[in-house]
Amino acid sequence: MDPFKISEFAGISLRLAVLLPVMAILPGGAAAEETGPPPVRPVESSVSVTVDDITDGLSNPWGLAFLPDGRFLLTERVGRLRVVGAKGEKSAPLPGLPPMAVGGQGGLLDVATDAQFERNRRIFFCFSEPDGRAGDLNGTALASAVLPPGEKALQDVRIIFRQQPNVASRLHFGCRIAQAGDGSVFLTLGERFERKDDAQKLDNHLGKVVHMLPDGTPAPGNPFAGRPGGLPEIWSWGHRNSQGAVIGPDGRLWMHEHGPQGGDEINVPQAGRNYGWPVVTFGENYGGGKIGEGLTQKAGMEPPLHYWVPSIAPSGMAFLTSDRYGPAWKGSLFIGSLKFARLHRLEFKDGRVVRDEFLLAGLGQRIRDVRQGPDGWLYVLTDSPQGRLLRLRPSGS
Repeated sequence: MDPFKISEFAGISLRLAVLLPVMAILPGGAAAEETGPPPVRPVESSVSVTVDDITDGLSNPWGLAFLPDGRFLLTERVGRLRVVGAKGEKSAPLPGLPPMAVGGQGGLLDVATDAQFERNRRIFFCFSEPDGRAGDLNGTALASAVLPPGEKALQDVRIIFRQQPNVASRLHFGCRIAQAGDGSVFLTLGERFERKDDAQKLDNHLGKVVHMLPDGTPAPGNPFAGRPGGLPEIWSWGHRNSQGAVIGPDGRLWMHEHGPQGGDEINVPQAGRNYGWPVVTFGENYGGGKIGEGLTQKAGMEPPLHYWVPSIAPSGMAFLTSDRYGPAWKGSLFIGSLKFARLHRLEFKDGRVVRDEFLLAGLGQRIRDVRQGPDGWLYVLTDSPQGRLLRLRPSGS
């Protein structure tokens, strides 16, 4: 079994003697103090929700987007893109996708509709692309396409970004897409597991967040543009493998990332900042043992906003801004857990997590993605060969 899958699927717990101290966010990117209260422990929610099945029979669905007429656009990791109707009717897979390296954690991953979709019909999708020159090499790629009315096939498919270098690995593609209010696009990029040290180098894309215009050119104002040795599309660095990203109500990019064995993180990546992997982490090697020097903090490296020990294997990320679920939930951050097969709801106060509760544990389904729809409801994708698209409603609504 791949080492990452030992953590993600089997749920081996960390062999730590004590729970590591929380790292609080400090002004100006200062290092966190060594002591402090432990991170908030997840507890089961006392709130019940009604789960509506929209559709099922999906092959490891990964990414979800919404069409203006109430239908859904979703990916299946095996390399299929479908439109799903409001009553659950599935389209045939849409033709026009480029070749993909399907296997391990790779395939067709995230999808997003452009903020101006009603005008330009543009979508973005992220996938693992075969190198074409050598059998095992592949890399994360981002494409744009036009989804014309009638949705019979993709048109004007353009690969607008390719992660470099390509790597012979089936792991850690990252691949979450988040479009900012100005139309620019953020993309999370994993360090491909085999190349974790490259996350600390600015001459490659591994373990980075990149920031670009919709045509794939680097966004103006990126921190390393014109800097010798740095790539102009890089926004932040020192990341491991992020499968969740969203533009928050504050207009900033929020993301989470998988730790190794323990040490999953939430970060709010700022331009030019280094988030530490693999130099600092709250996790350890698979099977035990420190990573590097075993540091949890270091000058010049940003502490996480929140972390989990043991890992929850986070995937998908959404802020709830609607009133559908009442005032207690409004403003909460929702994150899926692959490892524990549940949905986490996080509350914040003064810039830190003060409550972490989980729902849907009774489903027994790995949560791959969570999104707030235009109608204000939360929608969830479950990750299995018979995956489901679900809508959550307050019980009794």
